[in-house]
Amino acid sequence: MPHAAPAARARVLAPGVIACAVVGAAATFLSEHYGAPVMLFALLLGMAMNFLSAEGPCAPGIEFSAKALLRLGIALLGLRITLAQVQALGWGPVLFILGAVALTIACAMLAARLLGFQPLFGLLTGGATAICGASAALALSAALPTHPGKDRATLFTVIGVSALSTLAMVLYPMVVHALGLSDRAAGMFLGGTIHDVAQVVGAGYSISTPAGDTATLVKLLRVATLLPVILFTSLLTRSRQDAAAHGPRPPLLPWFAVAFAVLVAVNSTGWIPRPVQAAGNDLSRWLLVASIAGIGMKTQLRELVAVGLKPVLLMLGETLFLALLTLACLRWLA
Repeated sequence: MPHAAPAARARVLAPGVIACAVVGAAATFLSEHYGAPVMLFALLLGMAMNFLSAEGPCAPGIEFSAKALLRLGIALLGLRITLAQVQALGWGPVLFILGAVALTIACAMLAARLLGFQPLFGLLTGGATAICGASAALALSAALPTHPGKDRATLFTVIGVSALSTLAMVLYPMVVHALGLSDRAAGMFLGGTIHDVAQVVGAGYSISTPAGDTATLVKLLRVATLLPVILFTSLLTRSRQDAAAHGPRPPLLPWFAVAFAVLVAVNSTGWIPRPVQAAGNDLSRWLLVASIAGIGMKTQLRELVAVGLKPVLLMLGETLFLALLTLACLRWLA
């Protein structure tokens, strides 16, 4: 029977996938009722159910959720962006965002090296800070080579960037009011500095509708830089593997990055109906939440506690660098 193998595969994966989906649903419920980032709840709940990833019926499905569902969720992020949104901002903000993302990642890689970490860890944390928080951390982690400490680094980055994004959502509107920024300048600042999309929306519209609209557009432009950063990550990984002269070379662009770019292009044509866009965005969010629950299940809390103070200082420094850089450029932007 031709469908026997896929059916058998589905039966093997089902227990773990269902476990990740249940944790994701619980995390979504808690997020909606208590206002904390859903990714953070998914991580913590997943880590509390770490025993499921040991030998047993759930292990294959958890591994599948942490990898395959993650990549599919990242690809569907392309439904959030159109080229018209980029054009609406004008060249000034576009050039600023490109420069800010590049500078933040470069400084993060340098700082990581000075603190004794691999530069790729700085690329992971800097990309999460500069682009779109937890989603960027997951996307960049998927593009990085397999390493024994990769899941731990990814988990730490997601937790750190989620906590800092929530803190920024509370503090940055106060900074906006203290500096007396206009609605456009406030939107530029909030959209250019806060890590996660949801927190940008919450902070922007807490000031005014024009500020919220501008913040959302600027944030989506930052999300659009995910593709070139993934390409840079793939090129860097390939060059390092060439230098090491062992192991298979990774693809120039992972399939999920190509799918992301294709969806942005198709979405820009206006052919995709709004209900389909909304459904794709919802599915992307669910897949990412389920995948981060799976990553949480694969990691033990003591592994995160062992990272020490230096990674915390690295992520805090990246966040402050991006905020100060944006404030310094606001006069030119607005």
